[in-house]
Amino acid sequence: MTQDELKAMVGRAALEHVEAGQVVGVGTGSTVNHFIDALAGMKGRIPGAVSSSEASTARLKALGIPVFDCNAVGEIAVYIDGADEIDPRGHMIKGGGAALTREKIVAAQSRRFVCIADDSKRVDVLGRFPLPVEVIPMAAQRIVRQFAALGGKAELRLSGGAPLVTDNGQHILDVRGLRIGDPLAFESTVNQWPGVVTVGVFAHQKAQVCLLGTAQGVQTLRFD
Repeated sequence: MTQDELKAMVGRAALEHVEAGQVVGVGTGSTVNHFIDALAGMKGRIPGAVSSSEASTARLKALGIPVFDCNAVGEIAVYIDGADEIDPRGHMIKGGGAALTREKIVAAQSRRFVCIADDSKRVDVLGRFPLPVEVIPMAAQRIVRQFAALGGKAELRLSGGAPLVTDNGQHILDVRGLRIGDPLAFESTVNQWPGVVTVGVFAHQKAQVCLLGTAQGVQTLRFD
């Protein structure tokens, strides 16, 4: 089974966690695109969605699914999103698609986070995937030096030879060489650095459930 087939399988499986009559939180990325496509079959049974990126918003609207602003809705029943890594406690690294800030906002507004991922995303300790950090541009080089002091090598993410600009008008640093043994403490520390908008460790907003696509089918992981 190809990686894309695994992503499609967990995207469809996530429909079981969508509550009829409730607004659903929708993340960003290739796995989530499969979920959005499957969600089109439920569009008459849900009011609509809150989206974490302009790309997901466009895909939802193209399928006829209404998209609401976060401020226009209250608590969201469930947030469905992918991950670049997930550890045995449901802590994740996210932000490969540069939507980490809006993803964390929607996750914080949701009662439950259901992560959809293929088996390659499961790790024992976070840090193999380069850690995305959204930063205010004027602070970027100082933050690079702060990560260097922790043993990490941070590089500005580029797009077409220029710094990538997020949906929020900021830049992304990708940090390699980290081993994040205490994700909660790490997230809290980096969040305090002036100029950091969002660090791509999702420990305070971790997953409660992970639907993992494997060659044997969808494996459901539940976290306390």
